[in-house]
Amino acid sequence: MVALAARPREPQRLLKRGSAVATTAEKRTHFRALHESGCFAIPNPWNVGSAQLLQHLGFQALATTSSGFAWSQGRPDNGVPRDVVLGHVAAIAAATDLPVNADFENGHAIDAAGVGESVRLCVETGVAGLSIEDSTGDPANPLFDLPEAVKRLSAARKAIDAGGSEVLLTGRAENFIAGRPDLDDTIRRLKAYAEAGADCLYAPGIRTPEQIAAVVEAVAPKPVNLLVGGAWGLTMADIAALGVRRVSVGGALAATAWAAVIEAATGLAEAGSFEGFRRPKLNMNALFAEQ
Repeated sequence: MVALAARPREPQRLLKRGSAVATTAEKRTHFRALHESGCFAIPNPWNVGSAQLLQHLGFQALATTSSGFAWSQGRPDNGVPRDVVLGHVAAIAAATDLPVNADFENGHAIDAAGVGESVRLCVETGVAGLSIEDSTGDPANPLFDLPEAVKRLSAARKAIDAGGSEVLLTGRAENFIAGRPDLDDTIRRLKAYAEAGADCLYAPGIRTPEQIAAVVEAVAPKPVNLLVGGAWGLTMADIAALGVRRVSVGGALAATAWAAVIEAATGLAEAGSFEGFRRPKLNMNALFAEQ
């Protein structure tokens, strides 16, 4: 039976101001340990408040979301400058005693040297992990050629190692969300990233049990992150049985929050109705006052 570390614990109190928090080194050690066995959920907050709420609900680690944060800034995904992203990542890492993985997009650079410099700066924010995509941002040619993608991932690895940190590096093959849904090429890329130093592998967009199992088998024994952005019919237990080690949700939580706001605000704007506010009352002041 596969061990599950996915179900949140009973709600716990947020840390009070002045309480001892985990050091950066402790967060990084704990994050690596989570990847050694079992399967855990790593939800994606988009601001400090949502990060602290998710800690309160008992999750063991968090990951930033490039899309969720971009929307909060009135920008599209991949539309936020590097310095703003670094500030956001630092704020999330400092706001919680949980390890935080940075959704660092394509390293905010085109060439390998630029990726290395960006990763050096990201490590300094206090994150426990970060991911590097192989996407170019060019719709006509959405993926870096594999040799260049490997150079970029290797530069990220070298930057982490040069700093003497234990930051966990995730290599992402973007085929399935970049309009190139080729499973064989996805696996070829992930295996190359593993050889180049990625500690964890990630192919956002794969969805079927067959695709997931094929990726897990191809990169074993290295852990795999699965993106679940919707209600696909798979449970955490199903995913764990396929051998996945880590499950993230990308911008799904942020999108859910936006959907609730849109529903309520549309009713108010179009019908003068407040029916969209018929939701459970949350004492957010009390929640955050515990800090």
